Amino acid sequence: MKRPRSFFIAAVLMVPLLFVQETLAKEVQKMVENIHWLGHDSFKIVGRDVTVFTDPFRLKTRDRADIILITHEHFDHCSPEDVRKIQTEDTVIVATADCAGKLRGDVRVVKPGDRIEVKGVEVEAVPSYNTNKEFHTKERGWVGYIFTVDGRRIYIAGDTDRIPEMKTFRNIDVALLPVSGTYVMTADEAVQAALDISPKVAIPMHYGAIVGDRSDAERFAEALKGRIEVVILKEE
Repeated sequence: MKRPRSFFIAAVLMVPLLFVQETLAKEVQKMVENIHWLGHDSFKIVGRDVTVFTDPFRLKTRDRADIILITHEHFDHCSPEDVRKIQTEDTVIVATADCAGKLRGDVRVVKPGDRIEVKGVEVEAVPSYNTNKEFHTKERGWVGYIFTVDGRRIYIAGDTDRIPEMKTFRNIDVALLPVSGTYVMTADEAVQAALDISPKVAIPMHYGAIVGDRSDAERFAEALKGRIEVVILKEE
């Protein structure tokens, strides 16, 4: 049986499409393979020469951090007990001023707009605040961070709503975004934030510990299907 010409054209077009999809999948996998979600807003990012932790909270095991990034002073983000589980004599902690008095060691205080370099890692403190609730008001000067590990720009949003500043963040490879609502933006609002930022990969966070559950992450991923790659990490 002779196949129609349209069949062969479709087959030829399908080959490069499959190649692009496979290449994208490999790129996404490589981008997130060294990002470990430890629950809530806690991540461990392992680079060639440096290991970065964010907002350590309820850590299950002891470890060694080169850099610890803390977004604000709430107990589920600035937890001295958990910091001690990963802190060494050489660990540098980057945090807001209201965290500094709770911590010991090499603490570098930042506010929104600050840029510093720590152990070869470029760290930019960016605004993080609520727009329609009072849990994290702008005047407190709390932050998210954009930092570069092994050439990849990673954005951790902290406890924030969708804010206008997000449209100014450029060339973000991985965006770690809260999705649970109540204290931060909802999954639907996080979708709009992701579209503002336009990262190569978005990873949902801030669920499963204080408020929210996996369904928030799944709703976030489903709404962005075909627009932004979303990876829901398994808690370690």
